[in-house]
Amino acid sequence: MKKNRSMLTVTTGAIALAMFASQAVQAKTVHVKMVAKETTVEIDNKGTTYPAWTFDGAIPGKIVRVTEGDVIDFELVNPKTNKESHSMDFHAAEVDVLGEFAAVKPGETKHFKFTAKRAGVWMYHCGASVMAQHIARGMYGVIIVDPKEGYSKKFPKPDREYVLVQGQYFPDADNYKGMIANEGYAGSLINGKMFHYDPVHDPDASLVLQSKPGERVRIYFVNANINEPVAFHPIAGIWDRVFINGNPENVLEDMATYNVAVSEAGAFDIVSPADRATNNAIVDHTMKAALRGAITVLMNKPDADPAAGKGDNLIVR
Repeated sequence: MKKNRSMLTVTTGAIALAMFASQAVQAKTVHVKMVAKETTVEIDNKGTTYPAWTFDGAIPGKIVRVTEGDVIDFELVNPKTNKESHSMDFHAAEVDVLGEFAAVKPGETKHFKFTAKRAGVWMYHCGASVMAQHIARGMYGVIIVDPKEGYSKKFPKPDREYVLVQGQYFPDADNYKGMIANEGYAGSLINGKMFHYDPVHDPDASLVLQSKPGERVRIYFVNANINEPVAFHPIAGIWDRVFINGNPENVLEDMATYNVAVSEAGAFDIVSPADRATNNAIVDHTMKAALRGAITVLMNKPDADPAAGKGDNLIVR
């Protein structure tokens, strides 16, 4: 009996060691470099320009996508040509706000590592003072941490994926006190532009989201407003599933509208009727936001671009 127990202990230990080794092999280090760029961007479909602060020159910054357990090896470069200090705050990181998230002066570089321990969809943004101004002027983006277990019946594989980030537009870029007080809020930006994907309300809009009838479309949404929550709603549709913060364990089904707090994120699945072409308008149901730019058209049609919402095409530009 003692021999059997000993063999059982050895076998159990070997299995545990093998599982640990397998997990260790699967985890990887992902190198991410961003450059803080104080530049000019277009904030509507007419070409209106705005003096933005950005990561790599775009609003939002590039998508960072990793798997749960991966190590993010991050470098932020703040060129000496910039006037402001900048920083990086990954909401997926568990680190030291006074260390890793400290501001970087012009001409300096910041480097740190962290492990993406929790699956989900997370905002990242500049946290340098005045934080509200840095975010409002465009320094934000999305980090997706895919679950290490992969897809499941509860968390099905989508046919297409898109990223939408909503931000507030304050024309007076220097008035940070007004931003904090929510004064001068003149528009809602979706991926950096008002009515970015809405040719219905803006004749100058030329882009939409696309899928084929019956496909499962997963939208990774981040509320990058500095003051306003978002009532996220698909007009002419229902959220089949809402994964709060993008975590497969935090699932809701059959939702008309889900309220997304400031800086919060989520994954939202919608499945269109399979027997006909349809359209959805994905909106912030808060009308002051929707009618200032927070409307996105999703066209469900048989001839949808086969590359749209797949691979690296998650942000339509």
